[in-house]
Amino acid sequence: MALGLKCFRLIHPASCNYLGVLIRPVSEIALKTVSGRQPHHSQHMVYQTVPVRHFATKKAKAKGKGQSQTRVNINTALVEDIISLKEVDEEMKSVIEVLKDNFNKTLNIRTSPGSLDHITVVTADGKLALNQISQITMKSPQLILVNMASFPECTAAAIKAIRESGMNLNPEVEGTLIRVPIPKVTREHREMLVKLAKQNTNKAKDSLRRVRTDAMNKLKKSKDKTSEDTIRLIEKQISQMADDTMAELDRHLAVKTKELLG
Repeated sequence: MALGLKCFRLIHPASCNYLGVLIRPVSEIALKTVSGRQPHHSQHMVYQTVPVRHFATKKAKAKGKGQSQTRVNINTALVEDIISLKEVDEEMKSVIEVLKDNFNKTLNIRTSPGSLDHITVVTADGKLALNQISQITMKSPQLILVNMASFPECTAAAIKAIRESGMNLNPEVEGTLIRVPIPKVTREHREMLVKLAKQNTNKAKDSLRRVRTDAMNKLKKSKDKTSEDTIRLIEKQISQMADDTMAELDRHLAVKTKELLG
């Protein structure tokens, strides 16, 4: 019995210290030396620490994933000598305006004379808008007339441009007069317009990427005379502007899709 109590006194401190190691973070663990005294001699027992890795729970990971990154807001005047962020912002906004203009003029459920105005016609004098070389009128709710009397030599090119406009139009020609029947609004027609809207949005995104790339390339030219921290900060600002514009393009597409599908 006495021998058992002595053993317990010797083992008990070591057990407590070892358990304490198991429940503490790795960063707080150090190598411990535990001393136990017995009559007539001393004994030192060294226990190697056990590294414990604390895994994140699914809930914690989901919470971290949903958190937004810190946004940058640089005073454009302070970096004007490096790059004009105002010009970059204007170029990105112009991409949005071009897409909105395209949606309004060419992607409508009901085709109108104005929908044909900016169809590009390839002529001997270069690319011209259809309304520059013709007179466009609405004959009836089901028919649009395109009069090519002023530029009869461009009639064939105008017919080709109307057919390839992506508006599901099948023009018919009578001399220099082009008759454009307006297609009925069917489910297939609506879905075709949505497909065109997505294609136009993807083209706008390509334009946006070019603006971003051009800005980054311009920024690289200033690396020799600008600190790395400043360059990284401006790069983050440009990327942030591009991401915001990309999200805006997606929002316009979502609104247009809802409008077209009804």
